[in-house]
Amino acid sequence: MITKSNRLKEVQEYYFSRKLREVRQLKAKGKPIINIGIGSPDLDPPLSVSRAMVATIEKNHIHGYQSYQGLPELRDAITNFYLRHFDVELNPENEILPLMGSKEGIMHISMAFLNAGDEVLIPNPGYPTYTSVTNLLEATPVFYDLNDENDWFPDLEYLSKFDLSKVKLMWINYPHMPTGKNGTKALFEDLIAFAKKHDILLINDNPYSFILNDNPLSILNIKGAKEVALELNSLSKTFNMAGWRVGMLLGSAEHIKTVLQVKSNMDSGMFYGIQQGAIAALQTDDSWFNNLNTIYTKRRNIAWKIAERLDCTYDTDASGLFVWAKLPLSKDAEQVADELLYDYAVFLAPGTIFGSNGKGYIRISLCVTEDVLNEVLHRILKDKNE
Repeated sequence: MITKSNRLKEVQEYYFSRKLREVRQLKAKGKPIINIGIGSPDLDPPLSVSRAMVATIEKNHIHGYQSYQGLPELRDAITNFYLRHFDVELNPENEILPLMGSKEGIMHISMAFLNAGDEVLIPNPGYPTYTSVTNLLEATPVFYDLNDENDWFPDLEYLSKFDLSKVKLMWINYPHMPTGKNGTKALFEDLIAFAKKHDILLINDNPYSFILNDNPLSILNIKGAKEVALELNSLSKTFNMAGWRVGMLLGSAEHIKTVLQVKSNMDSGMFYGIQQGAIAALQTDDSWFNNLNTIYTKRRNIAWKIAERLDCTYDTDASGLFVWAKLPLSKDAEQVADELLYDYAVFLAPGTIFGSNGKGYIRISLCVTEDVLNEVLHRILKDKNE
């Protein structure tokens, strides 16, 4: 058998890929598993999105390759969306790059700027893909600590004491996944100053801006940000379009041009109908967000009760699709997750899959109905009352 590449030695199968296979096996054996571990929205996109897609299907001359930079109308829609919601001005000609999901963007950005041996600052806890992609490109992950004592913000003064000469990129993610911590203008100002001082490219991964958050914030709103920062965003969470694979990269024309050198060699453009659906989503009025967050607020209230029944604490000001819950000091996150899976037929995520600073935490997803969350609560309550 042909041996696999050396770069895969540092990359493991994605936790959810492996664990969901186990969940499927348990279901096949008749276990009534409830999955509250994954952040895949269960709600539908706006009706206008589906209608826009349907309206294009039978048109002529739309089934061929599309522009690597997306339709001009899509870039215009992104421009207007960012101006309306983030007060950020972008040039649709050269400061916006539509993506087939923001996860693709993590790879494209890394391929565009990293060489083997370069270092990358990665949040701990944080999205595991930052680390996987860094390892795939034979760069070196350098983890920076986030913890509740520091409000899940990086300690930039502490980081500055280290040799950062090899650091090329720094991943940030606010509202933060998995903790739900919101960023602030002051934090972004400090990060931009830090990046300029150490010649580092910042990338803010920003897909949770509108979920249970009244104050969406883009790092590009901060003066001087385009000099040292890019932003990733996505329609997956905001408009329940995870399977559509629509994301975007925003930043200076020079940075976008560099990433386009990679992207143009990796795909042949996004299907025309999907782009029309994305345009419709971006033009949705604010009632969409209000209705969406009414649903998530009700779900979160039940998730908080689940956390309390597990003797956890949590941050009521957190945003995003999850409840990040702190276990009692004596409890191990993976042990609790396995106990819930095998004894209660409930699957949720242990905090350790997001990094060592996730030890002692669990993550509950809001991507299931109130009835499902109530069933989880019922199963736990039933056991405690017996």
